[in-house]
Amino acid sequence: AEKMKAEKPELYAAIEHSYKLAYTFAKKQRECFTDFETELEEGLFTGQKTIPVKRAGLYVPAGRFPLLSSLVMCASPAKAAPCQETILCTPAMPHPTEVDGKTDASKPYADEGIMAAAYICGIDRVFALGGAQAIAAMAYGTESIPKVDVIAGPGNKFVTEAKRTVFGEVGIDLVAGPTEAFIIADESANPAWVAADMLAQAEHDVDAQSVLVTFSREFAQKVSDQIEKQLVVLPTVKTARSSIDNNGLIIVVDGADSLDAQLKKAAWVANNKAPEHLELAMDAGAKRDKLISLTHNYGTLFIGHDAAEVLGDYAAGLNHILPTSCAAKFTGGLSVRMFLKTVTTLRCERDEKGSLKKGVAHSAQTASTLGHTEGLIAHARAAEIRQ
Repeated sequence: AEKMKAEKPELYAAIEHSYKLAYTFAKKQRECFTDFETELEEGLFTGQKTIPVKRAGLYVPAGRFPLLSSLVMCASPAKAAPCQETILCTPAMPHPTEVDGKTDASKPYADEGIMAAAYICGIDRVFALGGAQAIAAMAYGTESIPKVDVIAGPGNKFVTEAKRTVFGEVGIDLVAGPTEAFIIADESANPAWVAADMLAQAEHDVDAQSVLVTFSREFAQKVSDQIEKQLVVLPTVKTARSSIDNNGLIIVVDGADSLDAQLKKAAWVANNKAPEHLELAMDAGAKRDKLISLTHNYGTLFIGHDAAEVLGDYAAGLNHILPTSCAAKFTGGLSVRMFLKTVTTLRCERDEKGSLKKGVAHSAQTASTLGHTEGLIAHARAAEIRQ
């Protein structure tokens, strides 16, 4: 951490800023989970407690590019919960120290950038271990790596399948597929900006999906031209080109329809796609407000021209670990909720004479009736014996 702070102060400050925003947002989420106790009927008190899981296991890949931002996204909600302990697994890399002119591969270490980010995020323990075996180690525990309660973080298809396999032994955040961007734009949008956002998603992976829905063939062509223009100078052109050619899509809504019908069609496509990221690249006004009310399946909604999806990736407080492959139809993204468990409580009171209060007696009678009806006589008697 000190080395990065000295040699790359701008990067160090960027990680600090990103973590500050993400942690602040996660703390705000945490405030929504409150404890309570309420008297449903006389003497019958029910309650709720929200308790952090004890140990969170985080996974951060370090393949082509070490994903420093993903560590920020995993750590911030775990710390806001707050979990008692956070451990990190990240792939081992050959140690840079040379022995007899050769890299000393016997001393694996974690990526220096990830280690610096781990320090900033307050990670308790780091293990230089990657792949499916890291997921298994955290799920079941080893001599050196403790068993965790929840595992969160992105990874390749092997890591994803390992998370799917250990679910039930531990909790997992998401089973993630290829990343997705879905943009609804009208003529008020800047074609160059829309193209840039589509390419930002496309460069992730050859399987990444960038989709645009618009209301004008002329605007669609402008965006297409901009994509080609920007691809030429993109260092990640090979990946982005493959993604755009194989998975990119521009959809033009029928201009013969009324405006209301056009908006409903655009929203229908978006809701059925249920994208990870949904951008509404339009000016503020009735049209944009209508789409906000019509759309409901997405990981994060980005509203307006300046709400670029890349801000959600890095520095807006929002978590960028989001549902893909239509999972946004039934779940949201990684949040402080993942590191919390909601438990319930029951407390019953008797009156001064020692009799069950009215509400408790009523519940006991109901329990007795239902127990007999279901043929669970011991259940019924357990309620009757207290009356």
